[in-house]
Amino acid sequence: MQALKRSIAQSVTSKYTPAHVVANVFHSRTPAQVQHLKNIAVAPSQVQAPRQRVAVRAAADEAKELDPLETFVSKITGPKLAPTVVTIGYILVWYALNIGFNLLNKSIFKYFAYPWTVSTVHVVVGLIYCVFMYVLGFKDASFGRIVTKKEFGTIFGPASMHAIGHIAANLSFAAVAISLTHTVKTLEPAFNVVLMKLILGESTPLPAVLSLIPIIVGVALASAGELSFNWMGFLTAMASNLTFGFRAVWSKMAMSKTLSSTALYAYTTLISVLICVPLALLAEGSTLVAGANAAIATVGATKFWLDLLAVGLLYHLYNQFAFNTLQRVSPVSHGVCNVVKRIAIIFSSVIFFNQVLTTQALVGTAIAIAGTWLYTDVSSKMKHAKKPEPPAEPKAA
Repeated sequence: MQALKRSIAQSVTSKYTPAHVVANVFHSRTPAQVQHLKNIAVAPSQVQAPRQRVAVRAAADEAKELDPLETFVSKITGPKLAPTVVTIGYILVWYALNIGFNLLNKSIFKYFAYPWTVSTVHVVVGLIYCVFMYVLGFKDASFGRIVTKKEFGTIFGPASMHAIGHIAANLSFAAVAISLTHTVKTLEPAFNVVLMKLILGESTPLPAVLSLIPIIVGVALASAGELSFNWMGFLTAMASNLTFGFRAVWSKMAMSKTLSSTALYAYTTLISVLICVPLALLAEGSTLVAGANAAIATVGATKFWLDLLAVGLLYHLYNQFAFNTLQRVSPVSHGVCNVVKRIAIIFSSVIFFNQVLTTQALVGTAIAIAGTWLYTDVSSKMKHAKKPEPPAEPKAA
C-alpha cells in the first residue's frame, strides 16, 4: 500500500493530463486495487462543472445589477462602463434642463412679470405630467402608489417648504439677475447648519462651520458689486434659502423608505399645487387677466402659452433628473454636482442676456462658489471620520 500511495503522489504532481494520471495509477495493479481506485475516482468533467456553474451564475448576477437603460448602453460601452456612462448622462441632462429652465424663466418675466403665477404654472404643469404618466400605466415615473393619510401628512411639511421656497426664488429671479440669485443661494448650507442645531439638536463640526465664511464673504462682495441689486431680489433669495433649509431638515425627519425619490417628488408637486394656487390668486389674481392680455399682445398667444408649458415641463424634469441623479451618486457627489451646476447657470445667463458683471461681483461669485465646494469637501471628510472602523478579522491560529 505504501508503494501504491507513492505512485499516486508522483502521478498527480507530474506534468501529465488526468487521463495519463489514471493510466499510470492503474498500471500493474491487482484487479482488486484497480476496482478500488475506480470507485473513488472523479471524472475531470465533474471537477470542472462547479467552476463553470459559478462563472455562469456570476455573469447572471452581473447582468441583473444593470437596469434597462444600463443594459441598453452596455451593448455599446460594455457592462463595466455602462453605469458610469448612464450616470454622466443623467447629470448632463439635469444641467441642460436646469440651464434651459433658468433662461426661459427669466425671459418670460421680461414680458409677463407675474412670479407668483409663473411659479404656480411650474407645479401645475408638473402635476399634469405626473397624472398623465400614472394614467398611462407608468407608475414608477409618477406617484408609484397611493399613500396613506399619515404618509401624506409626513410629506406635507417638507413639500410646503418646497412650494414657498420655489415662489421666493422666482420672486428673486424676477427682481434681479439670475447670477445674483444663484450666488445668494450658495448660502443655503449656512441655513441648514443653523436649523439642524435648532430643530434636531445636531451640531456641525467646527471645520465645516468655518468653511461657511468664504461663502458669506463671497455673497456680500457679489451683492455689493451687482448692478441689478435690489433688496426685493436679495431678501426673497434669502427667504428661499430659509425655506429650503426647513425642507432639508424636515425631509430628514420624515424620510420614507417605502417611497421612491420619483414618487416623493410627485407628491411634493401635488402639495405644491395646493399651496401655490391660492397664494397666486391672492397676490396677483386681481390683475392676472390684464397682465396675460398684455403679454399676448407683446409676444403673441402661441408663444405665450407654449413658453408657459415649456417652462413648466423644464422645471419638473430638471428636478426629477436631480432626484434620479441623487439615487445614483453619494450625497457629497451630488453636492459637488450642484456647485458645478450653479457655475454653469451663472455664466450661461451672463452670456445669454449680455449681462455685465463688475470685477467685484465676479470675484465675490467665485469666492462664494469656492466656499460651497470647500464646505461640501469638509463635511464629507467629517462624516467619514465619524464612521466607526469595522471590527478586525480574527487572526488565524
